Amino acid sequence: MANHKSALKAARQAEARREENKYYARTMRNALKKMRATTDKPEADKMLPELSAMLDKLAKKNVIHKNKASNLKSSATKHVQNLK
Repeated sequence: MANHKSALKAARQAEARREENKYYARTMRNALKKMRATTDKPEADKMLPELSAMLDKLAKKNVIHKNKASNLKSSATKHVQNLK
């Protein structure tokens, strides 16, 4: 256990950040699953910019790695392009 006031505060902050990041990561995964499950091209075209923005924000906040964000955006774009 932490011995200093500052270490106790840092532990509290880290826990709060972890919970917040967990929420954002879960939201992103759900949006990705919804995008991959859709077969309606107009709906997917509408969802793609929202998903891309979400991935960029998570990469900026270091919740996910920037390369992972790029890979997910790329695969989502390919999925949308292959829809009829």
